[in-house]
Amino acid sequence: MDTAQLSVLVNADAEQVWLMLREPARIAQWHGWEMEGLDDEIRQIYYDNVTESPDHLRLDLGRGDAFILTPHQDGTLVTLNRGTATGEWARYDTDITEGWSIFLQQLKFKLARHPHTPRRTVYVDGTSAAHTHLWDALGIDTGWLPDPGEPYGITLTTGDTLSGKVWYRTDTQLGLTVADYAEHGDGLLILAQQARVPGLREHPGAQVIASTFGLGAADLEKISTQWDTFMETHYPDA
Repeated sequence: MDTAQLSVLVNADAEQVWLMLREPARIAQWHGWEMEGLDDEIRQIYYDNVTESPDHLRLDLGRGDAFILTPHQDGTLVTLNRGTATGEWARYDTDITEGWSIFLQQLKFKLARHPHTPRRTVYVDGTSAAHTHLWDALGIDTGWLPDPGEPYGITLTTGDTLSGKVWYRTDTQLGLTVADYAEHGDGLLILAQQARVPGLREHPGAQVIASTFGLGAADLEKISTQWDTFMETHYPDA
């Protein structure tokens, strides 16, 4: 992954994308996941020491990061230029870049599939002293997965069956749309592998982020329990 620049083509005009970058409630629909402290994180990243361009096509964040919106015939190209991490922040730089990659895909999905439906999320993470490989632990053979945009159907080692389309894939992340994650249409499941980082994460890690739309409390709890159980089994190490 290019740690200097990340881009996604979003199916929305630049004005819509700008609102997703400037209104806290809208930012929370794609940045990260539901958690304690999310409002403070949004304020620190998107409002403290930021600069807006007069044409609303560039947003400069702290530490040198910048969003650039480029109108395109198919929507808007959203580019995040990463700043150079220095000092204590340097060891977090890869994780931060990987996080931005996830968030941009969640922004793209939100605007393309559920622009008006509130998002509810399930997030779990963990590490494995056994150096568990996330795809192997789930029984996903990425060599046989279709290309992004193509339909897939898989049965995980958890016994759960998922179907939808491949949303995106990188060496460390896999995004899948999931029919059961939304009342209408589909939701988004992102699976991310994390490398060991001395002093930060002593063992390889994994993240699972499920973005759901329109589900009831029972269905959301079922998804949460499934992924909690998986993580406790395969990534139990602190």
